[in-house]
This record gives sequence, C-alpha cells and structure tokens, in this order.
Amino acid sequence: MADINLIPITSAQNPKVKAWASLLEKKHRDRTGTFLIEGVHLLQEALKAEGLVSIEAIAVDDERGWPEELAGARLPERTPVYALPASVMAKCTGTDTPPPVFAVVTKPRYGHDALLREGGFVVALDGVRDPGNAGTLIRAADAVGADAVVLGRGSVDPYNPKTVRSTMGSLFHLPVVEGDLAELLPEAKRRGARLVGASLDARQSCYAFDWRPACWLLLGNESNGLSPAVSALVDAHVLIPMRGQAESLNVAMAGAVLMYEAMRQRYFDPERRS
Repeated sequence: MADINLIPITSAQNPKVKAWASLLEKKHRDRTGTFLIEGVHLLQEALKAEGLVSIEAIAVDDERGWPEELAGARLPERTPVYALPASVMAKCTGTDTPPPVFAVVTKPRYGHDALLREGGFVVALDGVRDPGNAGTLIRAADAVGADAVVLGRGSVDPYNPKTVRSTMGSLFHLPVVEGDLAELLPEAKRRGARLVGASLDARQSCYAFDWRPACWLLLGNESNGLSPAVSALVDAHVLIPMRGQAESLNVAMAGAVLMYEAMRQRYFDPERRS
C-alpha cells in the first residue's frame, strides 16, 4: 500500500469532517444509512464483508500514516483515504485517544428470513440499553453460531460506536436487526420456535432445558428484566444455577452462559443430539 493516495484534511470545520462527526448521533446514522467503525481490526472485518457493506471513506492519523497491519489490504476501488490530524480524528470518533484509522461504512441490510428459519436459534434483546452489554451479546451470539440477533424497541442502537467496538467485528458475521418484538415473537411462535427467558424465579435449570429445537433466547433490560408484554409471550423461564454468594449475573454474562449451553446441547452433546 506504499502508493496509496492520502488526501489531507487539516480543519475540523471541513464539511466531510462535520459529516463524519455527525455519525456519533443516531439520527444522522439513520438518515444516512451509514455508521463509523474504529480501529484496524474492525476495518479488516469490514473489508472481509465486501458485498454486505460498502466502505465510503477511510481516515488515518496523518502522523502515523497507513497502519502496517493493513499493508496487504485490498481496498474497494475508488475508496477515498484521508489523512487527518489527531485532534480531528478525535472529533470524529468521540474518544480522548483516537484510533489510528476509522471508516464510514453502510449499514448491512437484512430481511426477516434469518429470524424465522426452521430449527433456528435467535437471540432477542428486550430493552438492553448498555452499548457494551449489547455488543458483548452480539459477539457471544456470533461465537455460538446463532442465526441472528434482534434488538427490540428500547434497546441501544446496534450502530452506536461503543456497541460497534464491543462487537469486535461480529456485527459483520451474522444478521443483527432492529425490530418490534410485539410483532416478531408471535410470528416466531407460529413458526414453531419456543421463546425462552431467564428468571431468578424460574424452577427449571438452564442445563435441564432442551435447547435443541428452534428457540429464541430473550434477554431483558439490565435493571428490570423482560418487559411485561414480552414476558407474557415466553414459553419457558430458566434459571442459571449459582453456587456462590453472587446475587445475579449481568445480562451480558447471563446471556453468554445460556448461549453456550444451547450450543453445547446442539453441537457437542452426543447423548442429547437427535
């Protein structure tokens, strides 16, 4: 990439810089259909996802130049690459220590087919508002091979910069969609999926529950759990057993435990596989 053409921008008042910085706000991400990715790893993952997303612009720190880790990267044709001072990089990324590179990427577009496939395993977030928790859950869902992640109303925007960073690229590996659970859950039930929620009051252990058939794992708000409307649709509540004195696990930890039990039964337990 020694011959890459870096286009210099020095002012934070540049219209492109203002447009990129505006993507820190949801309303501008929704309006433009684009979002920011920060750092070398996320750019590498976006490049692998060519066809799913388009990279509209790349910006690098002008002092550090093009990252060595991307020396062999093949950029889509006619992708502009800009060189910005660190202070301008910081304005666009909203971080005190800006990354060496960021990019503007189009949002992936998914239909609801992946949510309703026969025998599928879907993770649905009901009012999960913390970007780190949502990103971690998306990453865990990717790790266990879930078919999709749905963020219901009241959940954080999956393209929030903190959420995107927390996914570590998993945002490009499986369908992550926003939807109305009041509409999607009844349809999933009609298609034969069981709706499973975690509850401290449940009597059935998550290890005794049969996760092999089609199911949706429902994970609720950090403070209040599942909303009453969603909880009323749940077919089964399960409990994560705890031997120590911790009162509970946070939603990201609990979700990961449940996802991995589902994966164990589906793929790694020969006695329970049909």
